[in-house]
Amino acid sequence: MQRILLITVLSLLALPGAPPPAQAQEPLHLTLSQAEKLSVKNNPQLGAALLNAAASLQVPVQYRSAFLPTLSGNVTGALAEPNSRIAAGGLNNPTVFSRFAAGLSATQMVTDFGRTGNLVDMARLRADARKEVTEQTRADILLVTGQAYFALLREQAVLKVAQQTVAARQLLSDQVTALAQSQLKSQLDVSFANVNLADAKLLLVQAENALHSGEAQLAAVLALPGDTSFVLAEEPMPPPLPAQLDPLIQQALQQRPELKGLQLEQSAAEEFTRAEHALHYPNISVMAAVGLTPEAQRSQIKDHYAAIGINLNIPIFNGGLFTAREAEANLRAQAATQNLNDTQLQIARDARVACLDEKSACDRVALSEQLLQQSQIAQELAQSRYTLGLSSIIELSQAQLNLTSAQITAESAKYECQAQQLKVDFQLGTLK
Repeated sequence: MQRILLITVLSLLALPGAPPPAQAQEPLHLTLSQAEKLSVKNNPQLGAALLNAAASLQVPVQYRSAFLPTLSGNVTGALAEPNSRIAAGGLNNPTVFSRFAAGLSATQMVTDFGRTGNLVDMARLRADARKEVTEQTRADILLVTGQAYFALLREQAVLKVAQQTVAARQLLSDQVTALAQSQLKSQLDVSFANVNLADAKLLLVQAENALHSGEAQLAAVLALPGDTSFVLAEEPMPPPLPAQLDPLIQQALQQRPELKGLQLEQSAAEEFTRAEHALHYPNISVMAAVGLTPEAQRSQIKDHYAAIGINLNIPIFNGGLFTAREAEANLRAQAATQNLNDTQLQIARDARVACLDEKSACDRVALSEQLLQQSQIAQELAQSRYTLGLSSIIELSQAQLNLTSAQITAESAKYECQAQQLKVDFQLGTLK
């Protein structure tokens, strides 16, 4: 019977088209540099920013087209009664002749006293500002990527600590249980050991959940499937910051892309103010037309036509429209200046705070290492005292708790220092 069952199973496995057994997905090995390149490549926000920057480059071309002649073709047909006149609705020549004609008309602006030039300069400045927005978007993506990278490294380290803690406390629980069975330890010791073991298992469950959450966060930043697992490379610790922070603050004010963008926007607002002021000046243009009238009243219209003229358009009164437009542009330029000044203050503050936070985080690395060393010594001494019967299990349990807390603190301090250095680079405008 067993032989028949085995043959049946083997026959089913040999059937064509049987799906292969599911294989575990291989973890993705990454360094921080590779993660940054992947996030920049896949992130849709940067793609949208690049497209908006490319679109803004077309605006100067649109304004600059006013400097070039406009050429258009015309085909006109008309049927009129003899001696027809348009008696109402216009002050031009009212005579209408039956005709059919085709021709070309051209218009060339001679000067508008700088208005178009100012509009072109404004559009160029705004296009440059859009480039800075792209750089800011890139820096935002790199900052989020780095933070997710170091957060996942921390969760992986905490998981190892939790696994080691469970193993150590399981060993202690087994030892205490065996000693209690031999009447060498009390059931109270067993209960304390089991409580500590249960606490370690709870820490392990929390660490595993935090690890999966960190992997999902990093996968979302890199635009990868949410169930992707990672093997991340360690990064070197950052060098210490200089004692004087003022040069770093000045560097931030010079290199932050959003500040450069606001400066360009403020210059563009000033150019637009000058362009609106130029509306008060005349506009001079040249117009020309040429064509044929093959079907016409020959006695009244020639079989061809050609004309050229110049037009001077002088604004005299339009109900205060141009004055209001200039005033609006001027006020918006002043508002852009105030926004620029406010952003400078915020950047100086944020850069200083980031540097201080980085110094504090990196100082905690050395302190947490000292704490870990002392906790290890205390745990070893407590273990020896408990083994020799010189202390209770309460002292050993407290030493184990202190050691686990010190291990987690040491790992967290290390990656917090590296994450804070990324934030400093972001605030200084060097994260590119």
